[in-house]
Amino acid sequence: MKFKQILVACSLSALFFSACEKANIDVDTTPVNGSAIGEVSGVWAKGSTQVIKGDIVIPEGKTLTIEEGVTVLMDTIAKPEIIVKGNLYALGTAQNPIKFTVNDFYKTDEKKFGKLWGGILAGPTCAELVLDHTIIEYGGSTTSDASTSVKQGLYKAVAGENLPALWFSNVNGKLIVQNSIIRNFQEDCTYIEGGKIIFANNVFYTTGVTGGEAMNFKSGCLADVAYNLVYSTNTNALKLSNSGDRNPQAYIIVYNNTMVNTGWRRPTAKGGSVWVEATVRADLYNNLFANTRFGIKRDTKKPEDSRSKYSNNWYYGFDQVTVNQFQPTSEIVAGVNDVIGKTAGENDPKFVNYPLNTPVNNPSYNTAWDFHLQGNSPALNKGITTFTRHHKNGLIMANGLTYVSPEPALFVGAYGTKL
Repeated sequence: MKFKQILVACSLSALFFSACEKANIDVDTTPVNGSAIGEVSGVWAKGSTQVIKGDIVIPEGKTLTIEEGVTVLMDTIAKPEIIVKGNLYALGTAQNPIKFTVNDFYKTDEKKFGKLWGGILAGPTCAELVLDHTIIEYGGSTTSDASTSVKQGLYKAVAGENLPALWFSNVNGKLIVQNSIIRNFQEDCTYIEGGKIIFANNVFYTTGVTGGEAMNFKSGCLADVAYNLVYSTNTNALKLSNSGDRNPQAYIIVYNNTMVNTGWRRPTAKGGSVWVEATVRADLYNNLFANTRFGIKRDTKKPEDSRSKYSNNWYYGFDQVTVNQFQPTSEIVAGVNDVIGKTAGENDPKFVNYPLNTPVNNPSYNTAWDFHLQGNSPALNKGITTFTRHHKNGLIMANGLTYVSPEPALFVGAYGTKL
């Protein structure tokens, strides 16, 4: 048997377990901790800890459901990859999120960019993947010839690639990432090559050593991207591209997101806030750019689809160098009703708690920061709500759950005032 479920015989601190082998099953609601390597499916029960000792695979036609409060603990020696050929539903809650993580011992400043395990890699046969109230951290290891993803032709299928937290590649599939946190990764947080997609209410930070985006979309994607906070990615918060020649044409609707300090740690042509290229169709509304490098920047040799729309975005720069970066040119996009000042400190969005003089190349995130807007913020009523999003009517999943892309707001950015 490739999958082991180890029944707990005593408390979590005990050193010895009574174990038995189980065949792959579709439902297992036994509230126990366990360990896994090889093929997995069924249910990882609420509040349990699952120790991943090597690469695991959810087989085609099978499903793994992870209930709230589960800790998925990755072996830092084996550096496991999670290969999804069937369906994966990680269904945490605000009070009890799911964690894909490593032992706290390894969470040092020296390891702040992870590289301690692989990532979640969903192949073309993965029909549905949901990450809800899920924390993914300290991964992004580099592939080798021995990697399962390389052997099976997944992701970029070559040795020497830094794995993302999430790769999804089914143009006919459904992908939901909401209420989640992706942090402490070596390069890209997500690399998406197709699907009907909702990314909403997520936070991305401390990612990217020499490259890497928070959200990287390619051809085949129909995505709604809303209410996300991206802090200090090495490169862009969003890379929007129609590369790959998949159908449908990539069409990404990006609204009410907050981007802070992005792009400065890779000050090259693509390092910035939002990069658009290769005939992607991109609509961007109500986004807040604070101390980011550039604003929305296009590849002038391979520009975006001419039907793309930009409106009601907000720009702030603490110093003149930053302000100069987002002034409109043939490369830097200016939209209708955008708020773009020309002077340092102009258009302060008035965050509840964030020092606007924080160094732009600082990758470390302070969880005490609060990017809600104060009651006197000038950004509170500068948004637009009249556009249409892809998944307004919802995406219905095989497990009976429905996910709807959120309504746009009249405020700019990911957060309005605190309730």
